Amino acid sequence: MKEFNLPAKLESIPILTDAVNEILEEHDCSMKAQMQLDIAIDEIFANIAHYAYAPGTGDATVRLEFFGEPLSARLTFIDSGVPFDPLERTEPDVTLSAEERQIGGLGIFLVKKTMDAMRYERRDGQNVLVLEKRIG
Repeated sequence: MKEFNLPAKLESIPILTDAVNEILEEHDCSMKAQMQLDIAIDEIFANIAHYAYAPGTGDATVRLEFFGEPLSARLTFIDSGVPFDPLERTEPDVTLSAEERQIGGLGIFLVKKTMDAMRYERRDGQNVLVLEKRIG
């Protein structure tokens, strides 16, 4: 397991993505799975950066683990911000035009559609979001 502790700021996203990609490449991750995980990191970490500690700041922890056969990656996002379960969000109506659609929610929707599993829990005053994706 590799753990990253970073300020919950947008500037942390490329640092995290680069570090995760380096490890994914060592595990022969497919390019498609890597791109989907990159999008997930960007969307989830951006939500933490924007909303978890607003208007203040805080830190986030991201854990990367590998398991199973075929090989899968598990990304766990942990923050001590306001309680927020992204899995409870109503899915956007993607049949509507961009002008008719409500703002927000597409990122979480995309992550839900591309991950093999997602789960959320509020544990010990922290948001814990787990994403799993087959990489082989």
